[in-house]
Amino acid sequence: MSFILKSEDDYEDLLGLWSDLEAGLAMVLSHPHSVQQFAARIQQYDRWMQNLIQHDTDVALYLLFQLASHSPAGYSASHALVCGVLCHLLAREVQLPTTERDSLVHATLTMNIAMTGLQDQLANQRSRPTPEQDLAVRSHEGRGADLLRALGITNALWLDTVQQHHQEISLPADLMRVPPPQRLAHMLNVVDRYAAMISPRQSRAGRSATESAKNIVDTPNSQVGQLLVRMVGLYPPGTFVQLDDATVGVVMRRRQDQRPDLAIVLNDKGQLMRPPSLHSSFNGKPAITAALPASRVQEHLNHYLILQLGAHAV
Repeated sequence: MSFILKSEDDYEDLLGLWSDLEAGLAMVLSHPHSVQQFAARIQQYDRWMQNLIQHDTDVALYLLFQLASHSPAGYSASHALVCGVLCHLLAREVQLPTTERDSLVHATLTMNIAMTGLQDQLANQRSRPTPEQDLAVRSHEGRGADLLRALGITNALWLDTVQQHHQEISLPADLMRVPPPQRLAHMLNVVDRYAAMISPRQSRAGRSATESAKNIVDTPNSQVGQLLVRMVGLYPPGTFVQLDDATVGVVMRRRQDQRPDLAIVLNDKGQLMRPPSLHSSFNGKPAITAALPASRVQEHLNHYLILQLGAHAV
């Protein structure tokens, strides 16, 4: 399903909805004891997220990948939201039962609840973690599950997925033959690592989405990684790419053959294209040669115009 943003106000409204969702999630994760009916609030944010994805998955991914790769501010909530969207899409891809899908996404949104402030701090910290910080990171899964229990969460699958999401799990060939707690924890583990790789820190730039995808696919038990890459693409919406004529594009829409629709945003001299031009890499030249980290493109882009082009590319 796709839609055309009819005006810049439409784009600002859509961006505002994603920003409000992220801000609300940040508040809940930062001050969980101040939230009445914690479980109901997480479920509300899940429904909000699903509604935004339903409008147009490519636009949702575009905004999320831009968000994740450009700013480490409010990293913990941004990361949880990116992972929540990816886990939702994965659950749909493998046709998880609704109860498992809900447990997976709710666990994803709350997986780092025991270290929200620390995660934001580390994203903005140039030095290595201190021993105290390192201990807090290494113990956050169990502390997170305990905190969720204290907040009234009784769903065992949600709690188990949070508690196990950093455990390395040996999988058989068929993901659906794994018991649900291990299956969901493994799915979250892969998505968590992928999203963390593309996101910048003060101590390092984010990797390109393609680098991250190859890293995930090349690890043992890579079935979920392969599904994830097939689903979002080697070049997900919002990813910058280098073309063989020295221009730079940003991906707008996925195509099944990994040759997505692009907006060319920088000319061969590195200058901003006004307006950006539509190009389908399916049609050949210029061809994509590499994905670029978002830090390589510093110019201020008109995302409304880019997404309008993407709507017309359908």
